[in-house]
Amino acid sequence: MPRHSQDQLEEFAPGVLRRELRVVDAAAFSVGLIGPVGAMALLGVGAAGLLGHAATWAFIFAIVGVVLVGYGFIKLSRYIAHTGSVYALVGRTLGPRAGFVAGAALAMAYTTIGTGSTIEIALFFNKVLSGLHIVPTGTKEWIWTAVVALAIVLALALTEVRVLTKVLLVSELVGAALVALLSLVILVRVGTGHAPHGQTLSWDIFALPHGTDAGTIAGAAVFGFLAFAGFEGAAALGEETLDPKRGIPRALKITIVVVAAFFLLTIVGQVVGYGGSPDQVKAFAGADDPYGDLATAYVGSAMGILLNLMASVSLFAITLGTVNGAARVSYALLRDAGAGGPVVRLTRRGAPIGTIAVVTALILCFSVGQRLAGTGVLDATFYWLTLGTIALLVAYALATAGAFRFLFMNGEQRAPRWQAVVPILAMAFVLYTIYKNVVGVEGPYRVFPWVVLAVLVVAAVLVTFVPGLAARVGARIGQEEEPAAADAPALEELV
Repeated sequence: MPRHSQDQLEEFAPGVLRRELRVVDAAAFSVGLIGPVGAMALLGVGAAGLLGHAATWAFIFAIVGVVLVGYGFIKLSRYIAHTGSVYALVGRTLGPRAGFVAGAALAMAYTTIGTGSTIEIALFFNKVLSGLHIVPTGTKEWIWTAVVALAIVLALALTEVRVLTKVLLVSELVGAALVALLSLVILVRVGTGHAPHGQTLSWDIFALPHGTDAGTIAGAAVFGFLAFAGFEGAAALGEETLDPKRGIPRALKITIVVVAAFFLLTIVGQVVGYGGSPDQVKAFAGADDPYGDLATAYVGSAMGILLNLMASVSLFAITLGTVNGAARVSYALLRDAGAGGPVVRLTRRGAPIGTIAVVTALILCFSVGQRLAGTGVLDATFYWLTLGTIALLVAYALATAGAFRFLFMNGEQRAPRWQAVVPILAMAFVLYTIYKNVVGVEGPYRVFPWVVLAVLVVAAVLVTFVPGLAARVGARIGQEEEPAAADAPALEELV
């Protein structure tokens, strides 16, 4: 009988998260949460609505913002490895009460974004079915497709986490390769004078419309920033990644660089593909199927159907990632609060089955409720994505504040002083994005900030007034000690 060390026995014991992921697995989890192919299915259109032919600037500014916000996550992940992600990062830096509230915000964000992506699967999969003449064009029913997709997500979410990350990675790689191919075909055809409608290749794609000010650019950058939502997902794998204090920061860097390159190539392809005349810009800004439009025009209708299928798969990956992200953060919150019973149970493969079931049930209830309310698929998608984005931005703001305090205000120098400007700029970027999403909005969007605020207040009341809760949370978060001075990364490594 083979002999095992105590560490090995604990690693494979039921009820304990298994530490088995490599850097590429953690990066795949973040990429899956972002869902780059699915994100670019509609967000480029939103940026074009404000900046027209210069929509690329929205993503350039957004990349700058994500790099600023990512700074805090990367730095903190070098000291804190915990499955609670923002909950632990904020809890260790701003205190257990703030950490609990941040964790609630992140769990809410993942759950509601998962609801929006589940509904959006139906939007694009119905286009696939109509392209194949299986259902009539313009079919409005979406709930059954969403329910079937959610059932498959639940089955996959209970599998081994390494299988899960591979599913996410393969799904996105195939879709991203096809979208990148389409973008390159567009650039080559336009550049060689073989565009279908006489489009030409020029630097005009960077020429801002007359009268555009910084506020308009920043407003358009919101769409680019939203496209990156979920980049921090790898931080939720702090208890399942090998050498997490080195692996998680690397995974976050890889995610930002790779996804930023993909977004820039895709938005340039879309802008150039539609063209720069007033009618062409109007067509881009009003499109509901840019992949289908461009693929049909530049390659063929079969490519359009294939890209919409890959967009559906990418959105499926987003749902799979958000369900698992929400489940892991919720598991950490409940476990650290001292909850017991089925809700904090793990499978033998290490999946938090209790919270996965709860999160999936919530998404199902939200989706069915939205359908019973008679909401169209596009509106329902944006409702839930917007709600989740506001909650996610609150979590980002708290994490950025925590990074600033931890790195520059704790008495010990953990980063060069000049870098203090980075989290300050990041906070300004996040707060402005929140402002653009909550001030001056109309219709149901006016209610969303209050819904997020209500969840935050409930979390704050619980952690403040439930006897012993803050102490238990603080004690559990405190178990993840900073590395000893000899093991800590050198200051020059932090730059």
